[in-house]
Amino acid sequence: MDDLNTEKTPMNKKKYIYLIALLPFLLVAFMYEIIPLITIIINSFRPDTGGAFTLENYEKIASKLLYQKAIYNSIKISMISAVAGIIIAFFGARAAHQATGKIHHIFMAILNMVSNFAGIPLAFAYMILLGNAGVMTQLGRTLGISAIADFNLYSTNGVSLIYVYFQIPLSTLLLIPAFEGVRKEWQEASTLLGASKTRFWTDVGIPVLMPSIMGTFSVLFANALAAYATVYAIMMNSISLLPIQIAGCFVGEVKIRKGLGGALSVVMMIIMVIMILITNAISSRFQKGGKKS
Repeated sequence: MDDLNTEKTPMNKKKYIYLIALLPFLLVAFMYEIIPLITIIINSFRPDTGGAFTLENYEKIASKLLYQKAIYNSIKISMISAVAGIIIAFFGARAAHQATGKIHHIFMAILNMVSNFAGIPLAFAYMILLGNAGVMTQLGRTLGISAIADFNLYSTNGVSLIYVYFQIPLSTLLLIPAFEGVRKEWQEASTLLGASKTRFWTDVGIPVLMPSIMGTFSVLFANALAAYATVYAIMMNSISLLPIQIAGCFVGEVKIRKGLGGALSVVMMIIMVIMILITNAISSRFQKGGKKS
């Protein structure tokens, strides 16, 4: 019995040490995530002029075309960039998984470098390339390529293209580990049974990867929905997006509108939660289907 007690005591001490080591992270999370989240939710039900709890801010969002447009544009751009990013990333992650040696290391180095190139530097890079007097725009006019010459960077399509750029490396890095779940034995077995590579990926590979694909998709959607610096550097206030409208409630106004900004933030969080629930539901269906088979 004494031996058992002496064995348990060091283990308990280790657990306490781990908990103590986690305390700074829990404190940071509580101060910079939980408290601001609760404050935002409470402020969203308070009028900017002060007073009792009300739904005035949410009624304003539902009735004003500006905020309706912001929600629509944010969802549209997030969906387009997430879908395009996940499709391109699928082939990129597959290529990175199959690559070996130096090629794999070079591929991963480029991905890591490109994934960190975002924000204001990315906005200026697109202005130089595809702005009204950009290099690619001038080249398109010289060569008579109207698709490039007439491309409007300062539109929802232009913003979607910029978002796709920083979605691709992120989604590729997230999908590469998922390809470890697709075993070579399955591909060899399908080849022996006479199935083509396309048939294998449509019937076996993609269903196996679907939970990871949907999880990555939800990350991309949330990443695009909350993106602010790049689009603001290019468009300023000329496009209505949720992050821009939220920032406008706290910065650059004569009076800070905490209530309206909080309500817009809550709407953004609700959209993210809905998308996560949808992707989780799709993932669970594929996982149940895989277990049955």
